[in-house]
Amino acid sequence: MPQSQPQTNVQQKNVGHFRSPDAAQAFYQAYDEAMRELPYPTDSYDLPTSFGIARIYKFGNSEATPFVLLPGRAASTPMWEPNLVTLMLHRTVYTVDLIGEPGMSIQTRPFANNTDQAIWLREALDGLGLQSFHLVGVSIGGWSAVNFAIYAPEHIASLTLLDPASVFGRITWKVIIVSLGSVLPFMPQTIRMKLLSWISGGAETDESIPTAKLIAAGMRDYINNIPAPTYPSDKQLQSIDIPILTLIAGKSIIHHPRQAQARAEKLLKKGQIELWPEASHAINGEFSERVNQTMLRFIDTIEADTN
Repeated sequence: MPQSQPQTNVQQKNVGHFRSPDAAQAFYQAYDEAMRELPYPTDSYDLPTSFGIARIYKFGNSEATPFVLLPGRAASTPMWEPNLVTLMLHRTVYTVDLIGEPGMSIQTRPFANNTDQAIWLREALDGLGLQSFHLVGVSIGGWSAVNFAIYAPEHIASLTLLDPASVFGRITWKVIIVSLGSVLPFMPQTIRMKLLSWISGGAETDESIPTAKLIAAGMRDYINNIPAPTYPSDKQLQSIDIPILTLIAGKSIIHHPRQAQARAEKLLKKGQIELWPEASHAINGEFSERVNQTMLRFIDTIEADTN
């Protein structure tokens, strides 16, 4: 399904951009290929914010409180392919391409701090006119969801965090090394794919998988100028008065899983925390139906409790 391509940022200082026009074009081709694996969107939106244009897709048309999905680092809407078909049968699903990451969103102003990253997301979701939504984030998308809940919790009905990065456990040295290696432009693609597989806990990654190809292209050819995520304090996590489902992958190298589980259990007021020992950081695709059903049961339960 071809997508309209945004105006391309190339070598613009202090904001996310592609290394060259050719790199951008190659990425957009990979993006279109990956999008063809998804259900056809009901609609798409390019929403203006203080920090750029946010691309958001709508899947389904239910009247129930919708999902809003935030992807991981160097990922975008296509990474939700394993989850969309099931979720959209029950609720409308909105997927967000994060500003500052490779995707169809375009950054025009640099982020100074965490608040800026919450501001653009609030403005984009306000542009959709959503009064309430269930916010879901995987990896750095989980950090983005928590950051949003700290600064702008008003319309969030629940949070679901899928092996969130830099939330309950600090980023490990393994992730830093792998991330640095995977973004080097001269890195052979076969090695880049092996690094992506390692960071995902051994999940299959090769160029025959459109989403893996897309993520690899983004890591190779997109310059990310987002500030490093600030680790939330105990006080900030304790302040979140929203039901939170947290699924922690036991084989994750993003953090130390059991330490992350312990911190989540200690600090979350309304937390349902599960450690899945057999799951890798690629938990949303690796155990897609189990993740989908766990999320749906969690939301059905909290909505039943409020009615």
